[in-house]
Amino acid sequence: MESGNQTHASQFLLLGFSAKSEIQCLLFGLFLCIYLVAFTGNLLIILAICSDSQLHIPMYFFLSNLSFADICFTSTTVPKMLLNIQTQRKVITYAGCLSQTFFFFVFGCVDNLLLTVMAYDRFVAICHPLHYSVIMNPQFCGMLALGSWCISVMGSLLETLTLLKLSFCTNMEIPHFFCHLPEVLKLACSDTFINNLVVYFVTIVLGIFPLSGILFSYSQIFSSILRISSARGKYKAFSTCGSHLSVVSLFYGTGLGVYLSSAATSSSRTSLVASVMYTIVTPMLNPFIYSLRNKEVKGALSRLLGRVVTLSVRTIIGLS
Repeated sequence: MESGNQTHASQFLLLGFSAKSEIQCLLFGLFLCIYLVAFTGNLLIILAICSDSQLHIPMYFFLSNLSFADICFTSTTVPKMLLNIQTQRKVITYAGCLSQTFFFFVFGCVDNLLLTVMAYDRFVAICHPLHYSVIMNPQFCGMLALGSWCISVMGSLLETLTLLKLSFCTNMEIPHFFCHLPEVLKLACSDTFINNLVVYFVTIVLGIFPLSGILFSYSQIFSSILRISSARGKYKAFSTCGSHLSVVSLFYGTGLGVYLSSAATSSSRTSLVASVMYTIVTPMLNPFIYSLRNKEVKGALSRLLGRVVTLSVRTIIGLS
């Protein structure tokens, strides 16, 4: 791979974590467990919502979309990382790197936009309860969900397609466990001004604006809650948005930590560890937050697991 060769003829090396074999085995077991918990937990949330007619309301419709996006988000990076650890091969093709970058941004942006939509849903429910069913009708909710997916795809295409024009030097090592766009751009020999401009533009449109929407929604929510006279009424209002607020804090807190750590230090290792939090740990914790803090979801999960256990027992009895 000579300097200036086009990227479609290149391969990248994902350096990942420690090169020590004993640490690699520990990391493989740890990340496999986290991935399985995240996958299973989010899948159970989706199945519980789909199987319980009481949860067929906007808030849980958006939650099921969020859980699906979280499954896809972790599946974009973790299986490849586990394969690399298991086989001791760190190579990823250029096409594979582009695909991983594209889907990483798609599902990450979907998460971001869905959290904004869910904040708006709580804003309407608490600040305009009498008009909730009219505003958050099924057609409008479907448009909000579909719009989140379409906008995310377009934003991700914009960022990914600009990579096609770049050429790379002989150093093709990415100090990360996936094709992290800032690290990929550092390897380019050609000018990355347009790429950086697109990254800033997409970050503002799909990052800053949604976050501003969430902050505005919650400022209105808190203002409305403070006007409630009874303590019981305040508690009930807070409880309806507590789970979502926890997920928002976790998502943006860990995501912001990645970029602050990247800006504060040139160490890729710091960015690597911080990335694990919002790409792997956060999707794993979301189902626990919603199931532990939400009685409706907890009840639906209990009924779902009860039906699964009953069906399994009947099947075993029938086979015997």
